[in-house]
Amino acid sequence: MFTTLIVQPIFNLLVFIYALIPGHNFGLAIILFTIVIRMLLWPLLKKQMHQVKLMRKVQPELKKIKKAAAGDKRKEQILMLELYKERGINPFGQIGLTLLQLPILLGLYIGLQRVLKDHDAIVTFAYPFLQDLSWLKELAHNIHLFDETLFGLVDLTKPGWGPTGIYWPGLVLVIGSAVIQFFQSRQLTPTPKDAKGLRQIMREAKEGKQADNADVNAAMGRSMTFLLPFLVLTFTIHLASALSLYWLVSGLVAFIQQSILLREDTVEMEAVADKAIAREKNAIEAEIVDKPKATAKKKAARKKRRK
Repeated sequence: MFTTLIVQPIFNLLVFIYALIPGHNFGLAIILFTIVIRMLLWPLLKKQMHQVKLMRKVQPELKKIKKAAAGDKRKEQILMLELYKERGINPFGQIGLTLLQLPILLGLYIGLQRVLKDHDAIVTFAYPFLQDLSWLKELAHNIHLFDETLFGLVDLTKPGWGPTGIYWPGLVLVIGSAVIQFFQSRQLTPTPKDAKGLRQIMREAKEGKQADNADVNAAMGRSMTFLLPFLVLTFTIHLASALSLYWLVSGLVAFIQQSILLREDTVEMEAVADKAIAREKNAIEAEIVDKPKATAKKKAARKKRRK
């Protein structure tokens, strides 16, 4: 079922792009495939970035809640949930995109493994209507025409570090994917000036000071900024360079998308704030204008009563 619903559709999208592009370079097909996937994820990414921006906006209020709770964890939790509900924040709103990307990555990995182990799979594993494309027909007659490189510079079947030692072009892709993962993560995890590190929290805990959950979660989030690139490096260094290429391009496109969306969200929120200020200003002006009229009406009413 996983193969039918996940692996084959993902693989066939890649094959479709590969069969149509001029030159039929597999590396270029992976780059274009990655861009298409990131564009399809745009609506979900937009929601995720909006949640990130909202979470940043409420940080000062969360600190006020922490002071108001005065160590009462239950009260603090209730006030935080009320604030989240009021501002439309979903604490789990950033998880959806990550969960959706996992089957895509796994499906692509399985599909690539089929092709890299047996080049004929690019034809035999494709949907029948794709097999009728002219380039796939040529490959069916002569599979040696299949170019598994990135513009002839990187053999995408080789890992960055394998049984034969270091493959430097592949290692460059691995390192590049880890570096872009770092910048992509740091973009979403700002570090306040008064932020506490995990070491400081643990040191204070040894001294008998109770650790605050918000500080611990924030410190863990900042630690992930360094942990994720390390995991990407160790995970992809022994895999075929095709997967490192996908991760690198995906990270680059995601970084650009996040930059655009965070900037757009800032402009949008500033516009909302300007409208709120304008409404408040109009209300004050209306009150100033209406006040003399109301005073005059009251005086007239008093005169009638006297008469």
